[in-house]
Amino acid sequence: MLYRLDLGWPKYSEYFTGTTFCVAVDSLHGLVYVAQRGDNIPKVLVFTEDGYFLRAWNYTVDTPHGMFASSTSHEQSVWITDVGSGSYGHTVKKYNSFGDLVQVLGTPGKKGSGLNPLQFDNPAELYVEDTKDIYIVDGDGGLNNRLIKLSQDFMILWLHGESGTGPAKFNIPHSVTLDSLGRVWVADRGNKRLQVFDKDTGEWLGTWNNCFIEEGPSSVRFTPNGQYLIVAQLNLSRLSVMAAPPAGSIGDCSVIHTIQLPDQVLPHLLEIDRKTGAIYVAEIGAKQIQKYVPLKSHVPAFGAEWLFS
Repeated sequence: MLYRLDLGWPKYSEYFTGTTFCVAVDSLHGLVYVAQRGDNIPKVLVFTEDGYFLRAWNYTVDTPHGMFASSTSHEQSVWITDVGSGSYGHTVKKYNSFGDLVQVLGTPGKKGSGLNPLQFDNPAELYVEDTKDIYIVDGDGGLNNRLIKLSQDFMILWLHGESGTGPAKFNIPHSVTLDSLGRVWVADRGNKRLQVFDKDTGEWLGTWNNCFIEEGPSSVRFTPNGQYLIVAQLNLSRLSVMAAPPAGSIGDCSVIHTIQLPDQVLPHLLEIDRKTGAIYVAEIGAKQIQKYVPLKSHVPAFGAEWLFS
């Protein structure tokens, strides 16, 4: 097996009192954030990477969808996309580790497609680069089907914003990530494909659809070594390990390994610890977060550090 399930994470699953939609990892500080939906419950839970519960908060979070931890030695921060219809909804928000609201993008409580000021409608997920540039997929079934790149001072650097099936068009863009070669990967869920863009210019580089005949991808992340993508398919309850393409080529996707979860587990979004390579999966069917730990090979082949069965 490539990964094993860490049955001891978290130490007590009773903290999951709602539907767990997303998870973020602050690998610099060894923290794992979980956002859940439900009435009269804490919306955000904070754990150590060993599974010990630290704290919870519920401030200005309505209906969380996606999240991302972006931390430096000076600042611990977590971003949340909020798809709620209440007074905090249709926004992308930045918090510190204790739940204090630091920044709001969008118009709270009002969905829209405007660019000045910037508006969202069901923003699905975001990815924050080390440079603090931000990539947002806006469109978990709403007015918008778009990919937006913002600078660290929240200016729009480039945008793909059309609904459709052609190149650089989207139907429910649900997850976004970057690889080590400067490429942006979008889980274009409704179109059953991954689309790839140049992070600097926004140029469309290619698409993968041959691995998604049954169902589109709901989440995409890269392993720390950059050699593999981990992709979740929600209704199939499946995680797939795919070989990352080399520089200058997108090609077709190749599934190296799959982790089949039980029926109705429904993996929604996932995150990977940059230091340990552990995968954390937010499961909206099972209403839990599960942690998968990579098994390291003792005899590396061709420099590979991952053991396949």
